[in-house]
Amino acid sequence: MCKYKDTNIGIKKLNFTEKRGMMVVYLTDGRVVMIPVSYFRDIQHMSVKERSKWYILDDQYFTFENMSRVYSVKDVLNYNMMQM
Repeated sequence: MCKYKDTNIGIKKLNFTEKRGMMVVYLTDGRVVMIPVSYFRDIQHMSVKERSKWYILDDQYFTFENMSRVYSVKDVLNYNMMQM
């Protein structure tokens, strides 16, 4: 887990179907972060089927079956901080 501001935070699951054009990230501390898919250009260009093949690694990273890039919980939290 990522230690961020005295809280252990990890990623529980991703959802791309809950709200159109958004990636919904469920965190282990109970927060739900919604990020426009356009924030992650390479994810934006994936098909709906490709987006459904996501994987969480060590509770703090996520990637996709056909992608070499790995994102972290910090990428999610950085977007969230930019919106505040």
